Amino acid sequence: MVRRFLCAVLLASGIWAPAASAEPIKLKLSLVTSDRALIYLGAVKPFVDAVNAEAKGLLEIEVFFSGALEKQPTLQPQLVADGGADLAFIFPGYTPERFYDNTVIELPGLFQDTREASLVYTRMIASGAIKGYDDYIVVAALSSPAESIHGRRPIDSIASLDGMTVRTNNATEAMAVGKLGMRPVPMPMNLVAEALSDGKIDSATAPLPMLFEFGVGRVSSYHYMLEISGAPLALVMNRKKFDSLPGEAQDIIRKYSGEWPVGPYLQSYEESGRQVIDQLQSNPRRKVVQPSPADRAAAEVVFKSVIDEWAAKAPANRQQLETARAEIARLRAGR
Repeated sequence: MVRRFLCAVLLASGIWAPAASAEPIKLKLSLVTSDRALIYLGAVKPFVDAVNAEAKGLLEIEVFFSGALEKQPTLQPQLVADGGADLAFIFPGYTPERFYDNTVIELPGLFQDTREASLVYTRMIASGAIKGYDDYIVVAALSSPAESIHGRRPIDSIASLDGMTVRTNNATEAMAVGKLGMRPVPMPMNLVAEALSDGKIDSATAPLPMLFEFGVGRVSSYHYMLEISGAPLALVMNRKKFDSLPGEAQDIIRKYSGEWPVGPYLQSYEESGRQVIDQLQSNPRRKVVQPSPADRAAAEVVFKSVIDEWAAKAPANRQQLETARAEIARLRAGR
C-alpha cells in the first residue's frame, strides 16, 4: 500500500516514470537521383537495407530522393560536411578542389575493369594513400564502369572525333580526350542531355549503365565504345555524426562499408551494362562502333602518355601510382 502510494506521488511529480522504448537514431541520406535509378539500386540501397535490418530499433537510415535535401550534385559533399544530411552519394570528380587526390583512380588504361578500380580506390582511401576525405567516413568508394563516347553526330573512329566538343567527367578524362583530338567540356551528368539536345556539345563520355538514367541515350544515336576511364563515386557520412553514434551503431555501419558494397554494386552495374548494350545494338536507328585494333593501339599510346605525364609532375604522384599498381598486382594474384 505504502509502495503504491509512493509510486503515485513520484509519477505525479515527474521525478520517476516507467522506462519507455527509445526511438531509433534517424540518419538522413541525400540522393540526387530517384528510387528507380541504378545509383540507388546498386550502390545505396544494399547498404541502407543491410544497416536498417541489423540495427533495427537502434538506428534507421532514411533516404531523401531526387535532390529533396539538395538538388545540385556538386553541392552534396558540402551538404554532408555542414550537417544538412548525415550521408550522401557524391561524384568527387565534380568538386576537384575538395577531392584533390583522386587522379590515380581516374587514370585511363590503368585498371582492367570496374572491380579492380573500385577495390583499389577503397583500399587506398582506407590506408590513407588517397587524401581529402577528413570530414567524412567513406562508406563506399567505387569507380563507375569505363566511360565511352556517345553523340548525335556520326562517330566511327578516333579520326571522326577530331575537333568535336565532348562532355567529360573530370580533368584527367579531359586531358585524355584532348590528346585524342577532341575539345573537352567538364560537365555534371545531369546537365548532359540538355546540352546535347541544344547543340552546346557534340558528344559526351558516359558509362553504359548510366546512359539512359540521365537521358543521354535519349538524345544520342552514335556510340563509340572506346573505353577511356572510370569516374570516382562515393557514399560518404559526416565524420562527427558517425563519432557521436553508440559503438554498436558504428560497428554495424563499418560492417557494411569498405569492400562490402563493391559486390552488390558490381552485380547491379554489370547486369545493367549488358542490358544497355543489347538495347543499343538491337535498335537499327543507332550505330554502335567498336574501335578498330589500330584505334585501340593509338588510344593506349595516349593513355600511357597521360599516366606518365601525371606521374612525372610530383614525387607524391609517382608514389600513388606505385601504390595503386601494387594493389592491382595483389588483386590479380587473388589477394
